[in-house]
Amino acid sequence: MKKTIYLGLVSLFFLSCSKDYLETSPTDKVDDKAIFSSIENVETVINGVYRYMFERTTAVSSNVQNKPGVGGILLSNDFLAEDLHISSSTWFTGTGDGNWNGHRIDNGANTAYVYRTFYRIIGNANAVLDNIDLLDAPVDQKAKLKSQALVLRAYAYSYLVQYYGKRYDASSKPNNQLGVPLPLSQKDNKMPRVSVEEVYTAINKDLDEAIGLNVTTRADKSQTNVWIAKGLKARVALTMQDYDNAIKYAREVINSQAFRLMNVEEYKSGFNNANLSEFMWASMPSEDQGDTFGSFFAQIAYNANTSFQRANPKRINSVLYDFLPATDVRKSMWESAPTAANFPLPASNFVRQPFMSRKFSIKAAGGTLGDVSLMRLSEMYLIEAEAYASKTQAGPAQNVLHEINSVRNPGAIKSTKTGNELLKEIWSYRRAELWGEGFRFLDLKRLNQDMDRDAVPNFTSASVGGFMLVKAGDDKWQFLIPRSEMENNPNIGEQNK
Repeated sequence: MKKTIYLGLVSLFFLSCSKDYLETSPTDKVDDKAIFSSIENVETVINGVYRYMFERTTAVSSNVQNKPGVGGILLSNDFLAEDLHISSSTWFTGTGDGNWNGHRIDNGANTAYVYRTFYRIIGNANAVLDNIDLLDAPVDQKAKLKSQALVLRAYAYSYLVQYYGKRYDASSKPNNQLGVPLPLSQKDNKMPRVSVEEVYTAINKDLDEAIGLNVTTRADKSQTNVWIAKGLKARVALTMQDYDNAIKYAREVINSQAFRLMNVEEYKSGFNNANLSEFMWASMPSEDQGDTFGSFFAQIAYNANTSFQRANPKRINSVLYDFLPATDVRKSMWESAPTAANFPLPASNFVRQPFMSRKFSIKAAGGTLGDVSLMRLSEMYLIEAEAYASKTQAGPAQNVLHEINSVRNPGAIKSTKTGNELLKEIWSYRRAELWGEGFRFLDLKRLNQDMDRDAVPNFTSASVGGFMLVKAGDDKWQFLIPRSEMENNPNIGEQNK
C-alpha cells in the first residue's frame, strides 16, 4: 500500500510543478524535505490533488475513457442504480457498472480504479499533515492547508468505507464489520483492514479538527473550507444514522448564507458552473486541462459532441419523472417525449429518446467541459429533512422540505405526510434533485433498500445484460479488495465475499 499511496504524492506534485523545479529534482529522487520546503510547495501538493480528482486515471487500465477521476466514480454510482440509464449496453452499463460486474472482479479495472483514486488522495493528504506543522510559515497559511488536507482525507475515507465495507448500522454499535486499511501517516504501510467503526471515527476526527480550524477563505470553489467540512460532516452523520448531527451541521451550512439555492433561471443553466450560488464545492478543470472524450460532461451533458452521448442520451426513471409536479423546475430537466421543437440538439446525428435529460450542459459550444459538482446546498436541505423525518419529527421535516420545494416550484404545497410516507416523499425529491450527481447507489446501501430496476417501466434490461435486481444486504453491495492489494499486503487479511 505504501508504494501505491506515496508515489501518488510524487506524481501529483510534479504534475503541477514548474519546469524549473522539474529540472532540479528528478521525480524518482524527490523527498519530503524538498517538497515541504515552502508553503508554496505544499499548496502545489494540495492543488495537485484537486486536479487529480477530475483527471482520467489511465494507469489503472486501458478501459478508462469514461473514468474522469472522482467524477467518473460519481457517474458509476448512478449507473449502478435505477434512476439513470441508457438504452444500450456500452460505457457504464455493459462495462462493469450497470451490470454490477466490475466491482466484483478482484483484478478488474473498476475496483482498482476506485481503490487507487481515493488512496492516492489519502496519501497526499497524509504527507501534508505529517509535515505542515514543521514548516516555517504563518499560522493562518498552515491552517488553511491543514484544513484542506483533513477534509480531503475524510472525503476519501467516507467513500472507501462505504464501497469496501458493509453499511453502517447505528443499532449495532460498534460496527465491527471489516472496513478498509486506515493509514493516517506516511509511516503507515501494509496495514490490516480495520473495522467500519474505526474508519468512521477517524473521518469524524478529521472533520472536527477541520471545523475547529474554522478556515472560511479559499481561492475558489475547487478548494475546501469550513463549510465543506460541515457539509461533509452532515453527509457522514446521515450515513451513520446520527440524525442530530446531520440536522446540526446541515442547518449551520444553510444558515451561514455563504450559499443560496439557485433560482429557476439558474437551475436551467446546465449545472456546469461552480460560480452558481448553490455550488459549495466542485472540480473546475480549465480549458487546457480538459479531456475531450474522458471528461464528466463528455459522458452526461446532453449537447456534448461525443459518440457516447450522441447515441446514448441519459434517461430518468419514468416513475420518478411522473412523481414531480408539472410546475416544478426539476421536471423540466427531462423531456418525456422529445421532438425537434421541444428538445433542440446540436446536430442531426444526436439521438432523441423518451425521458432524456437536459440537466447537464457543456460550458462552451463544441467543448466537453464543465465544473463538476461535489457538493450543493440543496443536499443540506434534503439531509436535514430526512434526518428530522427519521426522528419522526414530521413538522420540522415538512418545513425544511417546503423550504427547498418552494424555490424549485412556486406553486409548491407543504407536505402533510408523516412517518414512512413522508420519508418516501423526501427520498423521491432527493433522487430527482441529485440525479446524475453520484448519490443513488450509496443512498440505497445506507438505507438498506433493494436496487430494483424491474420497478422502472422504461428501463432497458438489455443495456445491463438483464441484471435488474439486487436485494438489500446482498454481498454484491461490497466491492472486492483489489487482488494487487491482497497480494502485496500480507496484513490485509480477509477478502470480501
